[in-house]
Amino acid sequence: MSRTRADEIESLRRDSHFDVLVVGGGINGIGVFRELALQGLRVLLVEREDFCSGCSAAPSRMIHGGLRYLENGEVGLVRESLAERDNLLRNAPHLVHPLPTTVPVASRFSGLSNAVAGIFGGKGKPAPRGIVPVRLGLMLYDLITRRNRLLPRHRSHSATETRRLWPELTPEARWSATYHDAWISHPERLGIELILDTARDAPQSVALNYASVAPGAPGFILTDGESGASLPFTARLVVNATGAWLDRTIAELGGRQDGPLVSGTKGSHLILDNPALFSALNGHMIYFENADGRVCITFPYLGRVLAGSTDIRVDRPGRTRCDEAEAEYILASLRLIFPGIALGPGQIVFSYSGIRPLPTSNHDFTGRISRGHFIRRIAGKVPQICMVGGKWTTFRAFAQQVADEVLAELRQPRRQPTQDLSIGGGRDHPGAERLARALQEGFAIPAPRAQRLAAVYGTRARDLLAHCRDDDPLAPNCPLSRAEVVWIAAQERLEHLSDLVLRRSDLAITGVLDARMIDAAAGVLAEAKGWDAPRRAAEVAAIIDELARFHGVSHATLTERSERNLTPCVSAQRPA
Repeated sequence: MSRTRADEIESLRRDSHFDVLVVGGGINGIGVFRELALQGLRVLLVEREDFCSGCSAAPSRMIHGGLRYLENGEVGLVRESLAERDNLLRNAPHLVHPLPTTVPVASRFSGLSNAVAGIFGGKGKPAPRGIVPVRLGLMLYDLITRRNRLLPRHRSHSATETRRLWPELTPEARWSATYHDAWISHPERLGIELILDTARDAPQSVALNYASVAPGAPGFILTDGESGASLPFTARLVVNATGAWLDRTIAELGGRQDGPLVSGTKGSHLILDNPALFSALNGHMIYFENADGRVCITFPYLGRVLAGSTDIRVDRPGRTRCDEAEAEYILASLRLIFPGIALGPGQIVFSYSGIRPLPTSNHDFTGRISRGHFIRRIAGKVPQICMVGGKWTTFRAFAQQVADEVLAELRQPRRQPTQDLSIGGGRDHPGAERLARALQEGFAIPAPRAQRLAAVYGTRARDLLAHCRDDDPLAPNCPLSRAEVVWIAAQERLEHLSDLVLRRSDLAITGVLDARMIDAAAGVLAEAKGWDAPRRAAEVAAIIDELARFHGVSHATLTERSERNLTPCVSAQRPA
């Protein structure tokens, strides 16, 4: 049985002293929590909302080396990113998968001088990239990964071959080049699996979502957002991993600094139900330039199409949404690259947006701002180690660097490395097909259900099925069973209906979610967690409001989907 929130609170009550307080439960904070806890330190991780619910819930869902970072001269970042990409392919094979990526190109030499200028610190907007600079970049990409290569080398395609493979691609694409990176199916689930792994392997440490911290006597006060309880505790050191909120947290915890460390940009993405576009992608991500020089992407994602993104400077951190202008920007970019495919706002089944916590920069073109990361120590009553920048791909490497800094500060040795540690359902993973077949045969479940459980939970699906033998769906055409929801509630630190809908499952992001599923999930969770009727109604109202305000999914849309889903179909299982 997984440790519960009550277990975590009781651990804090019994012993209120920690070696390190980590503030911020996004992927960077979770990564450094795991690193430090596995070195034998007692660590407290505090997240104001749910784990991985801020910027970490709004990535492009790519795990990549950063081809365009070469144009900024960030070869070291690319090398680190490629190494971490390969680590994740090995350690979390249920969630991180190879992604063939194709770059369509219209010219031969364009952008070559601009790329060279970028390497030497140029700040301007890049010129359109021709096939020569693209191939040079991919050759360097291949060179960096020449040892212990996991993915194939790049390939170039002539106009004829490009047209054969992607007939709907713009006729302006005279060449193309294909290389391999990776994508992550359920990033928020990877975050929760890291939390659960740490609870198992380092039970002296504590992780709490829906909690906040403030200075107090003798050290800090934790406020439990669920019960309202206030709990005093002490820590020798603070790691500030609050991303876009980094500067605000520095001040709230009594730190002193000369100027801001973070200046964010807003990145928005769309999830489209467009079978023609899904087919036209031919299983590849298309990595292309919009008319303004910004790199855009689109690739098959859980039976839909993911497209993005924008990169707009913001003055202050906060919850954000993809507005109509951004959605049209993304759709217009797709029309440029696939001019024969009808694209419109009616095909958007979900949208999301987040603030990228980028280092403060004076670059005019936001694409030139580094996606790297660094550490800044801030003086105060309790020193703060601040995590500036970072991205999903490099979270473990960044966490390791921060952990080494903390260990040196506290004069503690490193006990173990983490680059080869399996994550969650990636432990003892035999491969997706073999795992699905073993689940199907071992638990006598249909093949589509076995395939879905293997893709979502990896080898943890065995634990789930040991407790959830029934196959009763939550609602018509819903891929989750009722017993599965009960298991998630008990095992995965779930506190609210939104945690299930948006982060522990892919119901919302794939556009499957409807009003009946919400009501059914609320009923199951109410029984599992002891919610009364007003609490259940409040949870339903809150997720309906959140979907409408921040994800472009109205109550009317949810109701319409319910009526549509009353028509039976052969299977509600979606391909992974």
